[in-house]
Amino acid sequence: MSKNPAPSARTVLVTGFEPFGGERSNPSAFIAGALDGRELAGHRVTGVVLPVVFGASLRALDDAIERVQPALVVCLGVAGNRRHITPERVAINLDDARIPDNAGNLPIEQPVVAGGPVAYWSTLPVRRMEAALAAADVPVKLSETAGTYVCNHLFYGLMHRLAQRPGVRGGFVHVPRPRAGLSRAKMADGLVAAIAAALGETD
Repeated sequence: MSKNPAPSARTVLVTGFEPFGGERSNPSAFIAGALDGRELAGHRVTGVVLPVVFGASLRALDDAIERVQPALVVCLGVAGNRRHITPERVAINLDDARIPDNAGNLPIEQPVVAGGPVAYWSTLPVRRMEAALAAADVPVKLSETAGTYVCNHLFYGLMHRLAQRPGVRGGFVHVPRPRAGLSRAKMADGLVAAIAAALGETD
């Protein structure tokens, strides 16, 4: 692996997850695919679908970051019990699975990174993204917890990696299951607006 090459000022990495828990589809994978190849605020988006597997998801993320060299990373996952798109504020250093992942792993009270910080803040401009989603008429609510399953595992691992990559911002956004009035396509349009807003952040 190369030693932290400079990020491209013109690329964005968006990741989604494969289906899990007996579901046949995952809206985060649809959104990542829908955004792949798009041009947003002068940046080209690369969409990647990751495995719902502790450890393997981070290895796949590492591969994507090395290949794309993004200036911005937005990881997506599904939270089936939520009714809003929820940008996450904080990732915690804890794997504590309620169900096995897609490889049968069931970590209980294990750190994502042994000896790592207790938590990381997202470096995405979550308030700005919240406003962009609301302006796009997409239900949105900021979230203080990404849980302790593979979504949080990926979020924490991402932020741990980006701590060694100055100038690269990133974070995690949960999406709900599609329902009447909130289709996968509408959620994808909302994420386009949110990512464009993040790219426009100059602070």
